[in-house]
Amino acid sequence: MEFFIISMLNGVSYGLLLFMLSSGLTLIFSMMGVLNFAHASFYMLGAYIGYSVAQLVGFWPGLIVAPLVVGALGALFERLTLRRVHKFGHVPELLVTFGLSYIVLELVQLIWGRTAVEFMPPELLRGPAFTLVHDAQDTLSVFWGAVGSDVCSAAGTICSPFPATRAFMMLVALLMLLALWLLLTRTRIGLVIQAALTHPEMVESLGHNVPRVLMLVFGAGTGLAGLAGVIGGSTFVTEPNMAATVGSVIFVVVVVGGMGSLAGAFLASLLIGVIQTFAVGLDHSFVSVAQQLGMQLSDAMKDNSVLKLTLSQVAPILPYLFLVLILIFRPKGLLGTREG
Repeated sequence: MEFFIISMLNGVSYGLLLFMLSSGLTLIFSMMGVLNFAHASFYMLGAYIGYSVAQLVGFWPGLIVAPLVVGALGALFERLTLRRVHKFGHVPELLVTFGLSYIVLELVQLIWGRTAVEFMPPELLRGPAFTLVHDAQDTLSVFWGAVGSDVCSAAGTICSPFPATRAFMMLVALLMLLALWLLLTRTRIGLVIQAALTHPEMVESLGHNVPRVLMLVFGAGTGLAGLAGVIGGSTFVTEPNMAATVGSVIFVVVVVGGMGSLAGAFLASLLIGVIQTFAVGLDHSFVSVAQQLGMQLSDAMKDNSVLKLTLSQVAPILPYLFLVLILIFRPKGLLGTREG
């Protein structure tokens, strides 16, 4: 039972990290129609800038400063580069953001090096948020924080801690979802942003600067990626390959959830996070399951390398398999309103 609970929490926390990343990408695409291939690079920048600020003044100022800096860099990139190629169509936009991702990668390696840096979370977030204790009487108990070694060392007792960093990640992601929903649906700024996409001439006639609105949207989207970078970098690892690790997955999330759908990105993030986490934790293959069920298999089937693959081995390809199935049976995504 504790395996299911901890795996579910780990899957939800990983899925919410993906949502923190994909929400900014979804915001940019839904408002501007731009698929930002450098979005994961802004995530990496957030982690490294947060690390540098944390080295000087602490983690909590870094959590605030890094997203603001990354958002400002994103807005500057939109103003000086992306806006100039926007009139030439989507392909130049894709190419210029694709090129930016490589520039960011090289700059990160030049400034911070090619090896991982030690981005430690603050003292408050070190250790477990709570611990599940499964004792010899087969009862499951929850203790806030860490439990004493005398409890976990008892015969037949299994302790399963849940890291405080992951709990903090989940809290920030849920607050981000609430804030974005309130901003886009309950404020004047949100109405102007949405109207600028569908009726830019009308918005300009009312006295709003549409290019500036779009620049701020792009900056806000990259700033959200920077926030995810600070939290993800301190929770997992901060190194130059961290953008490549999540870069393709967040595009899977955006397409599966539905292009431009914030609710779809949230649902797809949770699904992919939970599915991948459970797959990693289940070390079973078709051969082992068949043998446990008492099925008779031929020697050729037992030696077949494909049938001997475990779920944990194929876990990395599951999001892309999910993407292919969605594109075949529901091209608009789970909650999307337009195809592609």
